[in-house]
Formats: sequence, C-alpha cells, structure tokens
Amino acid sequence: MNKVNLTIDGVKVCVPADYTVLEAAREANVNIPTLCYLKDVQQIGACRICLVEGGGRGLQAACVLPVAEGMDIKTNTPKIRAARKINLELLLSNHNRECTSCIRNRNCELQQLCNEYGVDGYPFDSGKLPESNVDDISPSIVRDNSKCILCRRCVAACNNVQQIGAIGVSKRGMKSVVGVVYGKSLADSPCVNCGQCIVACPTGALHEKDSTKEVWAALANPDLHVVVQPAPAVRAALGEEFGMPVGTSVTGKLAASLRRLGFDKVFDTDFAADVTIMEEGTEFIDRLTNNGVLPLITSCSPGWIKYCETFYPEFLPNLSTCKSPHEMGGALIKSYYAEKNGIDPKKIFTVSVMPCTAKKFEAKREELSNNGLQDVDAVITTRELARMIRTAGIDFNHLPDEDFDDLMGESTGAAVIFGATGGVMEAALRTVYEVVTGKELEKVDFKAVRGTKGIKEATIDVGGKKIRVAVANGTGNASKLLEKVKAGAKYDFIEVMGCPGGCVTGGGQPIINSKDLCYIDPKKLRAKALYSEDQRKNLRKSHQNPELIKLYKDYLGKPNGHKAHELLHTHYVPRPKYK
Repeated sequence: MNKVNLTIDGVKVCVPADYTVLEAAREANVNIPTLCYLKDVQQIGACRICLVEGGGRGLQAACVLPVAEGMDIKTNTPKIRAARKINLELLLSNHNRECTSCIRNRNCELQQLCNEYGVDGYPFDSGKLPESNVDDISPSIVRDNSKCILCRRCVAACNNVQQIGAIGVSKRGMKSVVGVVYGKSLADSPCVNCGQCIVACPTGALHEKDSTKEVWAALANPDLHVVVQPAPAVRAALGEEFGMPVGTSVTGKLAASLRRLGFDKVFDTDFAADVTIMEEGTEFIDRLTNNGVLPLITSCSPGWIKYCETFYPEFLPNLSTCKSPHEMGGALIKSYYAEKNGIDPKKIFTVSVMPCTAKKFEAKREELSNNGLQDVDAVITTRELARMIRTAGIDFNHLPDEDFDDLMGESTGAAVIFGATGGVMEAALRTVYEVVTGKELEKVDFKAVRGTKGIKEATIDVGGKKIRVAVANGTGNASKLLEKVKAGAKYDFIEVMGCPGGCVTGGGQPIINSKDLCYIDPKKLRAKALYSEDQRKNLRKSHQNPELIKLYKDYLGKPNGHKAHELLHTHYVPRPKYK
C-alpha cells in the first residue's frame, strides 16, 4: 500500500495513503478530540470538534480529511481551541444540563470535553432548554432526546452495523431529531433491544431501562427468596466499572459482591450454559440423523431471536427450540432447586445479571414461563450491577475471591466461552463429537470458529462425517449469512450472536470512551479473559459437569426428554416490523 509523509504538531509520521488526518494523529500519539466519530462505526465530520489547520482553506474536520504528502497539520492553536470551545457552548445551549442526576454523569464525553476546554458558562443560552422527552415504553431501552447532541452515532450503529434501521434523523437544521419513524416508540419499531445504540451514545440520551429498584425491593422483602445468576460475559467486564483494565476476569469477586448484596443464593448462568449444550447438542444430533430441519441455528441470543422473528421469519423452523441459558437457569431454579429445598416457587424471585439489554425484553416473553411463573423475574445489566455495588458501599477491588453456590454453581470451560462469538459453537462441538463418536476429544480447542471476524465458516470432521458450520456476530452479519443460505449455501449448524463480538460487547456492558476505542478492542480483550478461564478449568466439556450429571439423573431424565422439553424448550413467533 502507498504511504504518505506528513507532520502533525511537529511530529513526522508516515501512514497509509488511505488514512484520515485523525488516524494519522493517533499514529503520532497526538490527541484530537471527537464527538461524532466512532471507530469502525461512523466518521461524518458533523460535530466539528476535531477541527485542525493545515489541510487547505480554513479549519477542517480531521475525521474526514484525507492525508496528503507533505501536509503540515496543526491541532492545538488558539484559533482551533476557540472554535472547539464555541462548538461545545453551542451544543450546551440546546442540551439538558441536569448532569448530576444523569446516568452518564462522569462518564459523558460531552461533559469531559467541556471540562477539558474550560467551558464555564452558557453564552448562547436562549433561556429555554429542551424539555425532557422520554420514551420509556420499551422494556429494554430508554430514550431522552433532551440529552441528544445529534452526533448520529446511535443511528450509525443501528443502521450500518446492525442493519436494523429502527431509528433515524428526521427534519432539518435546528429542528433535526433522532427517533423512530412517525414519532413512534422504540417498542413499536423493528428495534431488537440489542442496546448497541446505548454503547455508541456519548451522552445520556440512551440508556438501559433500570431494574435495580425492583431488585432492591425484592432483596428487602422477607417473604421472598431471591436467587441471582450472572452470565459468562459479565465476569470479563465488571472490573472495568471499578478501574480495572479492560478484559480483567473478576469471577471470584463477582460471586462475593452478589453475596454481600444480600442474595439468598448465588448461582452461575455458566451451569445453565452447560445444560444448554446438552439440550442443543442433542437436538442437533437428532436433526442431523433423522432428516430434521437444517441448518440448526442457535437460540441463545434474544436480540438475534427477535431479529429473526422480525426480518427472517422463514428461518424460524431452523431455530433451536432451546431457551437461552439464563432462562433455563430461571426455570430450573423455580423447579429443581425449589423442589430440592422445599421452597414454594411463588416465593422465589430470580435475578439475572446480563451483558445484554435484550435479555430484559426476553424475560417478559409470554413463551418463557412455567405454571404461570416467569422463569426470570428481573434482569439487570453489568452496568446496573456496578451501580448497586457502589450504592451498597462495597469495596469491589478488595473483595476476596469466592465460589458460586452448590447445586447450580459448578461449570466447565465450555460454558464460560459462551460470552464470546463462536463460543457456543465450540462448546457444542466438544460435546457433540464425543457423543457421536464415543471417543474422547483430545484437542478441545476449535480455533476455526474463534475470533471477531463477522462471519466464520469451517468444516469439522465428527467420526468421519463432515459437519459444515458457520458463526455470525452482529445482526448485520447474520443477515449476510442468511442471504447466503437462501442463495444455496449449505450448513449443518449455525451460531448467531446479536451483538458484534458476541455477549462480551453486549448493550449492557461498561461503556468505553470513543477515544480509548481507537487504541483497544474490547471484543478481543474480554474474549481473551473468557478463553483464559476456559484454559484454567479442570473440566472443559459440558457433559463432564458433575452437577449437570446429577441434574439429569435425579430430575430431568435425559436431554430432550419430556421433562426437559417442558422446562427448557420454547417456541418463537413472526413479528411485524411496526405496531
């Protein structure tokens, strides 16, 4: 690739010819502030915060300014600093400034830039700030356009990355507004509740629907037996909320913090992930050997499921009938655990800690209940759990490492990798191979399905039979893969995760500043933490889990048996794009 030489604030740098000045500045370790720019998602030069001199006439936006040979770029002149400050003041003139009560207080990119540029007043204040205009009908996502700065990052995440198109920009100029067509709520749109718009938003205009009040109330109710289960991906990200490096595994401290919050039992969704492999793996073998509908497509991701129901209902017969792991966990808590301990299921309140905002929607589905009881009563995100820990005054960083409770707390390495794209597929292959062949699988690492590439394909030899598999992450990539299937591509087994990178970068995970995202990839770092934990496990195949073996022996019978289907399987329905 051709290279060009340029100078940025006196630093000489040689970069590829297709770079922008912003990208070149990163190579030179020169910081250019941004608001609308988001790496790999959007670069449109709309906010005018990344202005630089030296790229031609006047000030220009570095995120869309191509590099050229011999450029002499200035990023920190009095003229530039004044222009950036004025642009920030203009944004504030039409912005809800109730920062102390905002969910993004101290983690807001607009607030941070205003501090850095010494914005200490509102010279363009019209005296009429926007009124709070909250859309909170969705079970997962809350929108407040009074805090929107029209950066359009959420629109790019929804339209370009996820390719859903639930939101867009309407009207023009000062009257521009981000929202759903015809002023509808997100709840009445094709939104799949993935929350990628939330992690893209630089302010508090988008956030998860809070469930902590409900959980606090349950914990304070002496008549309820409150049981919690955290997902695999939570342990790879929760530490970031307390200043730890991205990708730090905090499994032991996670269990300890939940116990200190007052939960009666602290189980692990990883156990339910092992159960999922037994059910889904058995379902796959049955379809493969008895001419069932193929390819079998995983059903662990509720964002993906709603996407399939809305955009590709013709593939509903391909979906696994398995509930997602935390729903299986909830069903078992209110049946198996309740029976073992003589507890009335109506007195049990189940809480799932998830990296995913779509799980809030999933928990309310009518299809996911037993005997009139929802499997899961409340879902909180990783961010919500962090807020609860801080509210309780728990010193997370100095907690001892503790184990999850017995009966539904033990798990294998296969379960923990569920949080990374390709993890469900790899976990399933570890078990399917041994069940089909009756032989021990010596090399359990199926690296062909690992990595953050949008679509991965592989052919796996299982006892002489070639199994064609594919893995997609992000609904945009899922669409591409399904179109290939419609065009004639042949697969036996497909894994789809609704969020790019899988659950590790779900819509409920800690939000990373766009500046930091230029240097780190949370998809890779968090996934690495999960794979490292998998490597450290003594047992790395789901069917080896002793608590799981006891569950089937004492209660369920056999995988895909009558009782297992009654508790652990479900069905899905076509959905209209708009209500």
